[in-house]
Order: sequence, then structure tokens, then C-alpha cells
Amino acid sequence: MSLPLALFAQELVVRIGHVGPTSGSIAHQGKDNEMGAKMAVEDLNSRGAVIGGKKVRFELLAEDDAADPKQATSVAQKLVDSKVNGVVGHLNSGTSIPASKIYSDAGIPQISPSATNPKYTRQGYKTTFRVVADDVHLGGTLGRYAVTTLKGSAIAVIDDRTAYGQGVAQEFEKGVIAAGGRIVSRQFTTDKATDFMAILTAIKAQKPDIVFYGGMDAVAGPMIRQMKQLGLAVRFMGGDGVCSTELPKLAAGAVGDGQVICAEAGGVEGEQKKGMDDFRAAFKKKFGVEVQLYAPYVYDSVQLLAAAMVKAQSSDPAKYLPALAATEGYKGVTGTISFDSKGDIKNGALTLYTYRAGVHEPIAVVR
Repeated sequence: MSLPLALFAQELVVRIGHVGPTSGSIAHQGKDNEMGAKMAVEDLNSRGAVIGGKKVRFELLAEDDAADPKQATSVAQKLVDSKVNGVVGHLNSGTSIPASKIYSDAGIPQISPSATNPKYTRQGYKTTFRVVADDVHLGGTLGRYAVTTLKGSAIAVIDDRTAYGQGVAQEFEKGVIAAGGRIVSRQFTTDKATDFMAILTAIKAQKPDIVFYGGMDAVAGPMIRQMKQLGLAVRFMGGDGVCSTELPKLAAGAVGDGQVICAEAGGVEGEQKKGMDDFRAAFKKKFGVEVQLYAPYVYDSVQLLAAAMVKAQSSDPAKYLPALAATEGYKGVTGTISFDSKGDIKNGALTLYTYRAGVHEPIAVVR
């Protein structure tokens, strides 16, 4: 009877923190991310891992930052105080950036599955990583696509003044101008706004052929609905925050076939597509819902932390951090992951999407 007790004594508990907005207007995206983390932890525990001669049991400590920077720093400190071994999150750039200082000060590795503002990995912190392309790549690619492929000649830009929305809109503008396009209107709103009639009326007067919005789907949906009410029947573009499976529902059926063009910061093609398809099927079977956006990237982020711990044979952040930073050619469900010296993913992909009959459809993977 002593054997099980001996094994139990050898168990190592590793705590992984996850933070996303599981309340508020983009709770559907935060919950999607959290489900990705739960799935990763359960898969790790079912496979079993040994670190430093001890059997590991992974535990998930999930927190809600409500997409609010102040709440983000509060829950980041809570996770630090709980002595987590690593953190996956936050979802938004505006929450990931302030929280990153707290994790850096504590020496705890942080991987964001979805923060795209370039500043996030350019603060000089050794603990900060991301598994998606940044806004320079995402916004710039969309801007060039608007002019060269969609033949946009008069483009209006709106952003929600958040770190993410402002960042992606600025890079989109640069891409438009570099490709020879013209910005005819520049407008601003907030991530809590619901009435866009004034700014859309001002935009309509400039006769644009494309409207770009830097922000999240919870605002983009009502904006598209109000564009339809105003008779502003033009293409609508957005970054990854807009590019969810929930958008047609948030727009109350106002999304026309092929009207919306958006990009997800990530993408798989060729042989890698099967891994993503299998993940999506397993996710739906487990939770009864489709993947919204970044759950697969959260899943890979949790797995990356665990792989670095196993490689270093330590769950001590100071000891496994060098192994995480040296990640090269990791085969994840979202593709092959390698980090550069800043903690950014090398050769990050983008997937361009549109919607037809309310269904989110990929157009192309761009690097």
C-alpha cells in the first residue's frame, strides 16, 4: 500500500495562469481563450509529464480582466501572488501591455495568444512572448490589400482609441498610403460606444469605397448594421478583433456576402491544416461551441510553457525561461512556432477572411 503514497509524494503541481475578458462586451472571445487553456491543461494531464523526476499535475488559474487595463494589472498581481509558474494572456493589447511589467518584475514568463500591438514585445522585457503576428504586419498587409486587391481608392478609417484599435488602424493607414491609396476620412469612437450615426454620416459625405475599423467585433457588429441603415453600402475591413465567428450575429444579419474583409493574426496551410481542423473538431466536441478566434493559440501557448519546463527539467520560471526563449520549430496546432530575440513569432502568418451566408470563410494565408 506504500507505492501510491510514494508516487503521490513525488507529484509536482505546476500552476498556469490565464487571463482574458470573460465578462463585458467581448466575453465571448475571452471565454473562447479560456476554453483553449482548459483544453491544453487537460490534455497535458492526460498525457503525463515528468519534470525533475516528478510526475507533473498542471493546474489552471483563470482570471477575468474585463478588457480593462486597471483590472488587468490587479489580476496580474493576484497571479504573481499565487506563485503561478507561467501566464498565458492577456487577450487585448491594452491589457497585455500594462500587465507585462508586473510579470516581468516577478520574472514570470507571459505568452499572449492575441495581443498584436508592437509595443508589447518592444519594452525590453525578457519574459514577454507572443504567438501571433503584430499590427505592423497585420495592419500593413490589410492596407495594401485594400488598395491593390480590392481596388479601394477612397478609404475611411475609424478606431476605438484602445492600444489595439489605434495601433492596427495606424498601420493600416501606412499600408494604404504606401500602396498609393487615399484616406478620405479619419474618425474615432470608443470600445463602449453603440451609436455611430454621426461619424458614419460624416464618412458617407466623403464617398468612400472602403471603411476600415480598428477595434473589436462587439462594436463592429452594430457599426455594420448602422452603415446598412444609412445606405453606406461599401466594403468593411477590420483586423483580428473584428474577425470572429460571432460578427454576423452582432451585426444582426447586416453582413452582406463578401462585404467584410478581415484578418486573423495567424494561419495554417498545406499539411498543417489538418492539425487545426482536428483541434476545431475536438474543441466543438468538448465544449459544444465553435472556436471563436484565438483558442488554438492559447492552447499552443500553454503547451509551449510545458514543453520549455520539460526541456529545462524545471518549472522554476528563472530556470525554464531560457528554454522558452530558445523555442525553435515547435510544431503546434497553429503551425510552426519559433521566437525571435524580442519574443515575437518568426515568419508570422495572417489569414484573410470574409463572410458568406453568415459563415466565416478563409480567403488566403499571407506571410
